[in-house]
Amino acid sequence: MASLLAAVVRAKPITGFIVEDDPDKPQLARSIGLLHLTMLGVGATIGTGIFVALTTAVPEAGPAVTLSFVIAGITAALTALCYAELASAVPVAGSSYSYAYATLGELPAFLIGACLLLEYGVSCSAIAVGWGQYLNELFAITTGWHIPDALAKPPGSGGIFNLPAILLIGMCLILLLRGAKESATANTVLVFAKLAVLALFVGIAIAHFSADNFHPFAPKGMVGIGTAASSIFFSYIGIDAVSTAGEEVENPRRNLPLAIILSLLIVTAAYILVAIAAIGAQPWTAFAGQEAGLAVILHNLTGAAWPAVLLSLGAMASIFSVTLVVLYGQTRILYAMSRDGLLPKLFQRVDGRRGVPRQNSYIVAAGVALLAAIFPLDVLINLTSMGTLIAFAAVSIGVILLRRSRPDLPRGYRVPLYPILPILSAGFCLYLIVGLPQDTYALFAGWIAAACLIYFGYSIRRSALA
Repeated sequence: MASLLAAVVRAKPITGFIVEDDPDKPQLARSIGLLHLTMLGVGATIGTGIFVALTTAVPEAGPAVTLSFVIAGITAALTALCYAELASAVPVAGSSYSYAYATLGELPAFLIGACLLLEYGVSCSAIAVGWGQYLNELFAITTGWHIPDALAKPPGSGGIFNLPAILLIGMCLILLLRGAKESATANTVLVFAKLAVLALFVGIAIAHFSADNFHPFAPKGMVGIGTAASSIFFSYIGIDAVSTAGEEVENPRRNLPLAIILSLLIVTAAYILVAIAAIGAQPWTAFAGQEAGLAVILHNLTGAAWPAVLLSLGAMASIFSVTLVVLYGQTRILYAMSRDGLLPKLFQRVDGRRGVPRQNSYIVAAGVALLAAIFPLDVLINLTSMGTLIAFAAVSIGVILLRRSRPDLPRGYRVPLYPILPILSAGFCLYLIVGLPQDTYALFAGWIAAACLIYFGYSIRRSALA
């Protein structure tokens, strides 16, 4: 029993993260600068949260959804500061999984890794579902034709499987296999395109702004505001996505914390502006069940097709970039867990020419495509929020533990007002977890139980620390 306990709490030494490069094996290449890294964070965050999930969050909170975005943004900001410190101290692939391995121990790290895989895989699936909605809206506006529901919606939503989602993931896979730098460059172009489209939406919507749409402001009270904040929190996954690139970033101790904070500032400002403009332009009761919501709002406001066409194209580019970054992040987490011996070696094999984990990428894309094809959007969103919040809380606690265990460790950034801010960050995450639906808890418990079976059946004996 004592040996089992020692195994599950063994922590990976910080030096173990830094000195594991083997010159005889292909390695991930350091090719991502500050601009591309910041755009990875923005690219992974601005997407489904504003283009798709707004139509599920507004019916829950009413016009007060703007406060839901503020609450989610505050929680993300507190967590971002914690991520910035850990990323500057342990600049490696694996994000909060690697940070947990250094601070909480092996079993907690494995479960955090499982949460991340859930967070990334399920969020990518949810994002891909939303892409199909905007593709259909684009077809409807330009040609009057739309993809039949049987091929455009998953079972439970009136279809058989979601073909557009599968096509999107296939396109992202092709780009990922070309290399990290190429993927980051393409993402940067897409991010600037979607920011321009969102600026167009805000400009047109503000011109039709009506203050009457904000009354009543909070028809479902604080419960509705908290529920909406919990459901949209998954869209802040970009904070974690930045830190998954730790081993492919130039000057990581400086650029990782800077990119995390800069991307969060850009994202939160964009979310709140778009939410205010959208509700000012359309009564909150009209959002329920409204697919491709922002494009529909523009079409209704202007009576012209071109603004909605531009919005749909921008949304599709936006969701493409989110899918790309989230797939990228998931492969790097699997890479880190495999390198530590907790998953099969297949996931750590790197292509010598491109410097990417090729087989890993194929497996991730296949799994995500399957989820996107058969599961409804609302189920995927809540599961992703749960995984994201658990991982964020672990990072906040990890800052406190690493400060106590390794106060001498070089850090490119330190959380201000320590330990108050890390404690507040973990507390806000707990508040948002409480607001998630009961069925999400049941599905999450099943996922964690499966992770425990894998750990005790496979990982505990094959761990590199064993």
